[in-house]
Amino acid sequence: MSQVVGFVGAGQMGEPMVVRLVAAGHRTVVYARREAVRERLRAAGAEVVDSVREVSEAAGVIIVCLFSDEQLTEVLTGPDGVLANARADAVVVSHTTGAVATITELAAVRPDGPVLLDGPVSGSAEDIAAGRLTVLLGGPAAAVEAVRPVLAAYASSVLATGASGSALGVKLVNNALFAANAQLVAVAAEVGRKLGIDENQLLEALSVASGNSYAADSIRRTGGFAKFEKRAAPFLRKDVAACLSATADLGIDLAGLGTAITDGPFDLT
Repeated sequence: MSQVVGFVGAGQMGEPMVVRLVAAGHRTVVYARREAVRERLRAAGAEVVDSVREVSEAAGVIIVCLFSDEQLTEVLTGPDGVLANARADAVVVSHTTGAVATITELAAVRPDGPVLLDGPVSGSAEDIAAGRLTVLLGGPAAAVEAVRPVLAAYASSVLATGASGSALGVKLVNNALFAANAQLVAVAAEVGRKLGIDENQLLEALSVASGNSYAADSIRRTGGFAKFEKRAAPFLRKDVAACLSATADLGIDLAGLGTAITDGPFDLT
């Protein structure tokens, strides 16, 4: 069943989400700052408005897809923010990967509603366009089930992880493991070079061998180690920093994961 869906944050990941939402039949109300993005979204069939307040007042499900905790806090709080203007029975989904403490603090701003779910994602813009993104959702079960049909417009897997903040916890562990795997693939390539093996040949061989991994495939699809580091490292650095901060605050030792992340060839810290 179609719904009115609000959307803030139509960037590299958010824009294809909006396109998929419109294609799925949802009336999609979007706020975007850049005029070029606004024009593309209008052409795709979205209803483009001029403020976060307008998005918040119009929709029963509001999705925010932002880069950092700072951006998330700016959009959600204040008299013109999402939390102050959304209906009490609305559900807000945050696709931002950040600190558990931030989502907990934001959820407490308006405890009578709307419900705020942490909904970090796993996948790329290409996965969104193909409808095969993975979304993790932390928060009340009823709210998770309410937004599941909406998120299905661009996600093939929508996984409930438990209480509020739990999805971010799962995502932080996932990101740490991915970063460690990427570093191990880079170390393996260094060993391969010493054996006279071209890195591209190694990646192709790994793709059909037992040493393959999602990280190895990502590096290969990106076009090799240099291109992967240029494209992925800025995002991985943010995610690794969030993971290191969260685990340090809780007194959790990442042990071998931390060693692999910090000591590998890629500059991720």
